[in-house]
Amino acid sequence: MTNSPLPSEATISFKAICFRAFCYILFVAGAMQLVMFDAQSGVDRFTETSLTELMQSTLLLLGAVMMGYLHRRPSAIPHVSLLMGAFLFASYVRENDYWLDRYVFDGAWQVIVTLVVVPALFVVIRQRHAFVAEFKSISNSLGLGMFTAGFLTTYVFSRLYGRSEFWEAMLGDHYQRVIKDAAEEVTELAGYMLLFFACIELVLLLRRRARAA
Repeated sequence: MTNSPLPSEATISFKAICFRAFCYILFVAGAMQLVMFDAQSGVDRFTETSLTELMQSTLLLLGAVMMGYLHRRPSAIPHVSLLMGAFLFASYVRENDYWLDRYVFDGAWQVIVTLVVVPALFVVIRQRHAFVAEFKSISNSLGLGMFTAGFLTTYVFSRLYGRSEFWEAMLGDHYQRVIKDAAEEVTELAGYMLLFFACIELVLLLRRRARAA
Protein backbone atom coordinates (compact mmCIF):
# COMPACT_ATOMS: atom_id res chain seq x y z
CA MET A 1 0.00 0.00 0.00
CA THR A 2 1.42 3.39 -0.95
CA ASN A 3 1.28 6.40 1.29
CA SER A 4 -0.85 9.25 -0.03
CA PRO A 5 0.38 12.81 0.39
CA LEU A 6 -1.01 14.91 3.19
CA PRO A 7 -3.95 17.05 2.06
CA SER A 8 -2.07 20.19 3.04
CA GLU A 9 0.83 19.24 0.82
CA ALA A 10 -1.33 18.08 -2.10
CA THR A 11 -3.25 21.33 -2.52
CA ILE A 12 -0.25 23.44 -3.52
CA SER A 13 0.06 23.75 -7.28
CA PHE A 14 3.13 23.91 -9.48
CA LYS A 15 1.97 27.33 -10.69
CA ALA A 16 1.86 28.60 -7.09
CA ILE A 17 5.37 27.31 -6.44
CA CYS A 18 6.70 29.02 -9.57
CA PHE A 19 4.96 32.27 -8.65
CA ARG A 20 6.46 32.31 -5.16
CA ALA A 21 9.89 31.43 -6.52
CA PHE A 22 9.61 34.35 -8.95
CA CYS A 23 8.62 36.68 -6.09
CA TYR A 24 11.58 35.50 -4.02
CA ILE A 25 13.93 36.10 -6.96
CA LEU A 26 12.61 39.65 -7.33
CA PHE A 27 13.01 40.20 -3.60
CA VAL A 28 16.62 38.99 -3.64
CA ALA A 29 17.38 41.15 -6.68
CA GLY A 30 15.92 44.21 -4.96
CA ALA A 31 17.88 43.52 -1.78
CA MET A 32 21.12 43.20 -3.72
CA GLN A 33 20.45 46.53 -5.42
CA LEU A 34 20.30 48.11 -1.97
CA VAL A 35 23.55 46.34 -1.09
CA MET A 36 25.06 47.82 -4.25
CA PHE A 37 23.91 51.26 -3.09
CA ASP A 38 25.77 50.68 0.19
CA ALA A 39 28.89 49.64 -1.69
CA GLN A 40 28.77 52.76 -3.87
CA SER A 41 27.92 55.19 -1.10
CA GLY A 42 31.51 55.66 0.00
CA VAL A 43 30.47 56.47 3.60
CA ASP A 44 29.26 54.21 6.42
CA ARG A 45 29.55 51.19 4.14
CA PHE A 46 28.16 48.09 5.88
CA THR A 47 28.07 49.78 9.28
CA GLU A 48 25.20 49.90 11.77
CA THR A 49 23.54 52.70 9.77
CA SER A 50 23.79 51.00 6.38
CA LEU A 51 20.87 49.77 4.31
CA THR A 52 22.23 46.24 4.57
CA GLU A 53 21.98 46.31 8.37
CA LEU A 54 18.52 47.86 8.17
CA MET A 55 17.34 45.08 5.85
CA GLN A 56 18.72 42.46 8.21
CA SER A 57 16.84 43.89 11.17
CA THR A 58 13.63 44.31 9.18
CA LEU A 59 13.67 40.70 7.93
CA LEU A 60 14.23 39.35 11.43
CA LEU A 61 11.46 41.46 12.91
CA LEU A 62 8.98 40.49 10.18
CA GLY A 63 9.87 36.82 10.66
CA ALA A 64 9.30 37.11 14.41
CA VAL A 65 5.91 38.75 13.79
CA MET A 66 4.87 35.91 11.48
CA MET A 67 5.87 33.34 14.07
CA GLY A 68 3.87 35.31 16.63
CA TYR A 69 0.89 35.03 14.29
CA LEU A 70 1.28 31.24 14.15
CA HIS A 71 1.76 31.04 17.92
CA ARG A 72 -1.63 32.63 18.45
CA ARG A 73 -3.27 29.90 16.37
CA PRO A 74 -3.47 26.86 18.71
CA SER A 75 -4.44 24.57 15.82
CA ALA A 76 -1.15 25.38 14.05
CA ILE A 77 2.31 24.89 15.59
CA PRO A 78 2.21 27.08 18.72
CA HIS A 79 5.26 25.59 20.43
CA VAL A 80 7.50 25.38 17.38
CA SER A 81 6.51 28.89 16.33
CA LEU A 82 7.18 30.13 19.88
CA LEU A 83 10.74 28.82 19.77
CA MET A 84 11.34 30.09 16.23
CA GLY A 85 9.81 33.46 17.06
CA ALA A 86 11.93 33.82 20.19
CA PHE A 87 15.03 32.93 18.20
CA LEU A 88 14.25 35.46 15.46
CA PHE A 89 13.40 38.23 17.93
CA ALA A 90 16.56 37.51 19.94
CA SER A 91 18.53 37.74 16.70
CA TYR A 92 16.80 41.05 15.94
CA VAL A 93 17.81 42.39 19.34
CA ARG A 94 21.38 41.17 18.84
CA GLU A 95 21.54 42.92 15.45
CA ASN A 96 20.62 46.18 17.19
CA ASP A 97 23.04 45.83 20.09
CA TYR A 98 24.90 48.97 19.02
CA TRP A 99 21.82 51.15 19.46
CA LEU A 100 20.72 49.46 22.69
CA ASP A 101 24.17 49.80 24.24
CA ARG A 102 24.37 53.42 23.15
CA TYR A 103 20.87 54.69 24.02
CA VAL A 104 19.67 52.29 26.74
CA PHE A 105 22.60 50.87 28.70
CA ASP A 106 25.68 48.77 28.03
CA GLY A 107 24.63 45.13 27.90
CA ALA A 108 20.94 45.88 27.34
CA TRP A 109 20.68 43.43 24.49
CA GLN A 110 21.83 40.52 26.69
CA VAL A 111 19.13 41.32 29.23
CA ILE A 112 16.39 41.52 26.58
CA VAL A 113 17.52 38.31 24.88
CA THR A 114 17.53 36.49 28.22
CA LEU A 115 14.03 37.73 29.04
CA VAL A 116 12.79 36.47 25.66
CA VAL A 117 14.64 33.18 25.25
CA VAL A 118 14.51 31.73 28.77
CA PRO A 119 10.68 31.79 29.12
CA ALA A 120 10.30 30.40 25.59
CA LEU A 121 12.68 27.55 26.36
CA PHE A 122 10.86 26.88 29.63
CA VAL A 123 7.52 26.54 27.84
CA VAL A 124 8.95 24.38 25.06
CA ILE A 125 10.74 22.04 27.48
CA ARG A 126 7.65 21.78 29.66
CA GLN A 127 5.50 20.99 26.60
CA ARG A 128 8.21 18.98 24.83
CA HIS A 129 5.87 16.21 23.68
CA ALA A 130 3.62 18.70 21.91
CA PHE A 131 6.70 20.41 20.48
CA VAL A 132 8.05 17.14 19.05
CA ALA A 133 4.66 16.30 17.51
CA GLU A 134 4.44 19.73 15.90
CA PHE A 135 8.02 19.50 14.66
CA LYS A 136 7.32 16.13 13.04
CA SER A 137 4.31 17.61 11.27
CA ILE A 138 6.52 20.12 9.44
CA SER A 139 9.72 18.05 9.22
CA ASN A 140 9.36 17.50 5.47
CA SER A 141 8.13 20.99 4.65
CA LEU A 142 9.84 23.54 2.44
CA GLY A 143 9.56 26.08 5.24
CA LEU A 144 11.58 24.07 7.74
CA GLY A 145 14.17 23.24 5.08
CA MET A 146 14.61 26.92 4.26
CA PHE A 147 14.75 27.81 7.95
CA THR A 148 17.53 25.27 8.49
CA ALA A 149 19.43 26.57 5.45
CA GLY A 150 19.06 30.15 6.68
CA PHE A 151 20.29 29.22 10.14
CA LEU A 152 23.35 27.43 8.78
CA THR A 153 24.11 30.27 6.36
CA THR A 154 23.90 33.02 8.96
CA TYR A 155 25.11 31.44 12.16
CA VAL A 156 27.70 28.99 10.86
CA PHE A 157 28.91 29.82 7.35
CA SER A 158 28.96 33.63 7.61
CA ARG A 159 30.81 33.51 10.92
CA LEU A 160 33.54 31.33 9.42
CA TYR A 161 33.57 33.14 6.08
CA GLY A 162 33.84 36.53 7.78
CA ARG A 163 36.83 35.77 9.95
CA SER A 164 39.48 38.48 9.80
CA GLU A 165 42.23 35.87 9.63
CA PHE A 166 40.75 34.44 6.43
CA TRP A 167 40.55 37.80 4.66
CA GLU A 168 43.98 38.89 5.88
CA ALA A 169 45.39 35.69 4.39
CA MET A 170 43.43 36.21 1.15
CA LEU A 171 44.29 39.87 0.61
CA GLY A 172 47.66 40.14 2.33
CA ASP A 173 49.00 43.70 2.15
CA HIS A 174 45.83 44.80 0.35
CA TYR A 175 43.59 43.86 3.29
CA GLN A 176 40.83 46.34 4.02
CA ARG A 177 38.31 45.77 6.79
CA VAL A 178 35.43 47.02 4.62
CA ILE A 179 35.92 44.04 2.28
CA LYS A 180 35.72 41.61 5.18
CA ASP A 181 32.66 43.44 6.57
CA ALA A 182 30.94 43.39 3.18
CA ALA A 183 31.49 39.65 2.75
CA GLU A 184 30.19 38.87 6.23
CA GLU A 185 27.20 41.22 6.17
CA VAL A 186 26.01 40.21 2.70
CA THR A 187 26.28 36.53 3.62
CA GLU A 188 24.29 37.23 6.78
CA LEU A 189 21.69 39.01 4.68
CA ALA A 190 21.38 35.96 2.43
CA GLY A 191 20.73 33.81 5.50
CA TYR A 192 18.18 36.25 6.88
CA MET A 193 16.33 36.26 3.57
CA LEU A 194 16.13 32.46 3.73
CA LEU A 195 14.77 32.69 7.29
CA PHE A 196 12.20 35.27 6.13
CA PHE A 197 11.12 33.13 3.17
CA ALA A 198 10.90 30.14 5.53
CA CYS A 199 8.47 32.03 7.77
CA ILE A 200 6.33 32.89 4.75
CA GLU A 201 6.31 29.24 3.66
CA LEU A 202 5.34 28.04 7.14
CA VAL A 203 2.47 30.53 7.36
CA LEU A 204 1.21 29.44 3.94
CA LEU A 205 1.58 25.77 4.86
CA LEU A 206 -0.44 26.13 8.04
CA ARG A 207 -3.11 28.15 6.23
CA ARG A 208 -3.43 25.36 3.64
CA ARG A 209 -3.75 22.82 6.42
CA ALA A 210 -6.43 24.88 8.13
CA ARG A 211 -8.41 25.11 4.89
CA ALA A 212 -8.01 21.39 4.26
CA ALA A 213 -9.26 20.60 7.76
